[in-house]
Amino acid sequence: MTRPRKELVSAQDTPYYHVVSRCVRRSFLCGSDPTTGKNYEHRRQWIEDRIRILSSIFTIDICAYAVMSNHHHLVVKLNPSEAESWSATEVVTRWLSLFKGPLLIQRWLSGKALSQAERKAADEIISVYRSRLTSLSWFMKCLNEPIARQANLEDKCTGHFWESRFKSQALLTEEALLSCMAYVDLNPIRVKMANTPEDSEHTSIKERIKPTFDPKSAIHDQKAPLALQHLQSSIKPLLHFEGAAKANDKQGTLFSLKDYLTLVDMTGRIIREDKHGAISIHLPPILERLGLDSENWLENATQFEQHYSKKFARKRRVRQAA
Repeated sequence: MTRPRKELVSAQDTPYYHVVSRCVRRSFLCGSDPTTGKNYEHRRQWIEDRIRILSSIFTIDICAYAVMSNHHHLVVKLNPSEAESWSATEVVTRWLSLFKGPLLIQRWLSGKALSQAERKAADEIISVYRSRLTSLSWFMKCLNEPIARQANLEDKCTGHFWESRFKSQALLTEEALLSCMAYVDLNPIRVKMANTPEDSEHTSIKERIKPTFDPKSAIHDQKAPLALQHLQSSIKPLLHFEGAAKANDKQGTLFSLKDYLTLVDMTGRIIREDKHGAISIHLPPILERLGLDSENWLENATQFEQHYSKKFARKRRVRQAA
């Protein structure tokens, strides 16, 4: 039996989740359909742009993503405490980036005089907005609904675009997080859509290696179908790799980016019987392909605890002095 999302997603248990949404009608609604000859490749960019914009509005960080032919994967980190520091004005501004909002909230934001009852009602609405901006369910709603409307308008049809509500899986350990991120980033390789991670279009790993995201173009394209009212928040980067952070200090993802690239490259070379593609064993290692300093990477990978302690000990002394 289907369980309420609030029973499946809890930031207190783990902030990390793997999320999947899949299209209906068994066709290549987000890619190129070899049966009909129609090309829907441009829709991948819709989804990728939307992911980055929504992450900048919500308190949700993006660890990894991959936009495939008929589904997309996300690995996210929930950060609900971020919203606690937002002023009421910032909460409303963020929410009205996506929705027009009721007349009462528009009057409140413009500074018009309100009665005591109206101010109380406005405070209650703002409290609801603050909660929604931390919600994975609302994030996915704001991601998938506009994409469905755009696609149906383009196809001149009505009905469901996504087969069901999104599916989510809690990632309870660092091992689960890293293995899931690698799985997501390797999706295009496993289905022979790409030969290497650095050539995998519309994935987080390519964006980390060869950034191509254009905020101005993304905002413009989202405004055109009225999927975005405005955006005053700065574009949030993908969740960073911070090295070997300890659990109580960790803000980003464990390990360094070089470690992660090596992990993905190594995993991608493993041939699986149930998948068609793999990274060629004849290619040089990814650190060599990208021109990264393998000696520095090896030192960090083998002595990261020592380097980390020194790095953050200096930061603590600076904070204490301040």
